[in-house]
Amino acid sequence: MKYLASLVLTSLVWAGSPLAPDTVDITEWRVPYKMDQDRRTVDGFPESPRENTRPRDPYVDLQGRVWFCGQAGNYIAYLDPATGDFKRYEIDEGTHPHNLIVDDKGYVWYAGNRASHIGRLDPATGEITKFMMPDPAVTDPHTLVFNRDGDIWFTAQQSNAIGKLSVSTGEIQLIMVPTRRARPYGIILDSHDRPWVALFGTNKIATVNPTTMELEEIELPREATRPRRIEVTSDDMIWYVDYAGGRLGRLDPSTRKVQEWLTPGGAASRPYAMVTDDKDRLWFVESERAEPSRVVGFDPKENAFFGMTILQSGGITVRHMVFHAPSREIWFGTDANTLARVRVP
Repeated sequence: MKYLASLVLTSLVWAGSPLAPDTVDITEWRVPYKMDQDRRTVDGFPESPRENTRPRDPYVDLQGRVWFCGQAGNYIAYLDPATGDFKRYEIDEGTHPHNLIVDDKGYVWYAGNRASHIGRLDPATGEITKFMMPDPAVTDPHTLVFNRDGDIWFTAQQSNAIGKLSVSTGEIQLIMVPTRRARPYGIILDSHDRPWVALFGTNKIATVNPTTMELEEIELPREATRPRRIEVTSDDMIWYVDYAGGRLGRLDPSTRKVQEWLTPGGAASRPYAMVTDDKDRLWFVESERAEPSRVVGFDPKENAFFGMTILQSGGITVRHMVFHAPSREIWFGTDANTLARVRVP
């Protein structure tokens, strides 16, 4: 099913009140892993320096360890922020893990992006269990997210699919997106446990009824829009970053009304990674290659951008962010081979 949303362009306010910080506190840790001589010829990662293992998509476990994928280096690892120590777990060559999440038992689930599976790593033993895609046409699990039952919804960008893994049975259900080359990318669940997906190859957002598995596509008003990452606030408003047009957007699922704000960096700023904090503020990173990447906050209540802070490493590209509520910290990896922590004001 397809729906067309309506668009409202909203004027923005630059944060100028004493309650809105000019910058935020960001700490970066240099990831110690580099591509060895044999691995430097791995194809598919032309955007990063060749020695960069592309650390990305961190997730904080119950012990406070920050797990992340080494997408180019074929490993899973964690950082202990208290000590600065790293620990690495090897996975199969050619897997190129794209994203990971950690359950309340401590298992690390990762997207085997080039190896047609979702993997489960047991950190205590190093044992990996693979859950293979049931359809040979679906080869690239992309981004994973838990629902409230602990099952995993995921996207498969190049395969044009959205899926759900039952962790108790290992069964995987797949839903093919009817729009060709839609490129399902970022995924989030609302308060009703309903998934919402950014269709990066189109100007559409998809949603799936978790009971019937029926998929709907909502067409955003501007044809040139390319939503990449997606978030939800406590009022179940759906937010997205328009990577192609340098905009932050909000979709009202009930009315299909869309509001958009031009980001501080403008139309060429390439907003990419995105997350929501516990005050319903949006955070994203402008990843335009011509300038160092910049973290930006947006407060919907004040209609204001704030906290704009340059990454000291340069960042290059920041692909995914996670908000850790107990510590009120945002974590992300960068293509400058660092892990970064933002202390949320």
